[in-house]
Amino acid sequence: MKDIFVNFYMIRDKSSGDWVLIDAGLKTSKSKILKMAAELFGELNPKAIILTHGHFDHTGSVESLAHEWKTPVYAHYLEFPYLSGISAYPPPDPSVGGGLMSVMSKFYRNEPIDISSFLSALAENDEVPFLTEWKYIHTPGHSPGHISLFREEDRVLIAGDAFVTTKPESLISTITQKVKVSGPPMYFTCDWESAKRSVRTLVELTPTVAATGHGKPFSGKEMIEQLQKLADNFGTEALPEKGRYVYEPAIADASGVLYIPPISPVSYNKWMMAAGIILTGLLIMGIVRYARSDDR
Repeated sequence: MKDIFVNFYMIRDKSSGDWVLIDAGLKTSKSKILKMAAELFGELNPKAIILTHGHFDHTGSVESLAHEWKTPVYAHYLEFPYLSGISAYPPPDPSVGGGLMSVMSKFYRNEPIDISSFLSALAENDEVPFLTEWKYIHTPGHSPGHISLFREEDRVLIAGDAFVTTKPESLISTITQKVKVSGPPMYFTCDWESAKRSVRTLVELTPTVAATGHGKPFSGKEMIEQLQKLADNFGTEALPEKGRYVYEPAIADASGVLYIPPISPVSYNKWMMAAGIILTGLLIMGIVRYARSDDR
């Protein structure tokens, strides 16, 4: 299910009938998640919430839901600093370009949340709690402890933001949900070499269905061809022409962020100019609309 611009998923285990929630959307997502859960599973609460990563648009409702359901939250241990109040993520990079969603990323939250009382680490043997048919794959780059989930039986892939199926930097693509395999959202990706390796890892799985954090689920020959093209041409298909992390990644470990590369003054100035133009345009549109309504 989609809430505004981000997806969350529910998976039921065939053998036990138990189910888990994958990601928790935005703060506005709670009511949609509860409604979806009630329609699918009645009064049966999930056994766990599993996070592909801890960015604000995937954890907005996680604390409230964990309290209500009294259920554990699982994540890769490298995401723990951002889920335990210890470390902020590397700051978003609005200079990467690509559209209004990138420009607005300056205002996206990258501060940590603290759900340490509910938090458990995924086992290092790639098993997914309560889902016997699934395994998880560490797919860093977009975030240090990002994971994807894969079911071997029918090769269904939940890729999180390791790659997505729309152009997440573009507001128009976000609204229309035009389907296109794209790299991880540029404005939050802090290690592009790792992101490239993660895409190559996922394409080797030859998934039949790709369900991602942004965009519609995508399947069939066209999907695998686009995913292969992304892996083969990552430098031109996914890597931004400019940006804070393009030539130097942020460095992090289990304690949190250790190093953030300096922002380029040129990139910052161009971003400020672009932001100014867009905000001026929106202001003018608002004034014109107000004037027209006043004339009536």
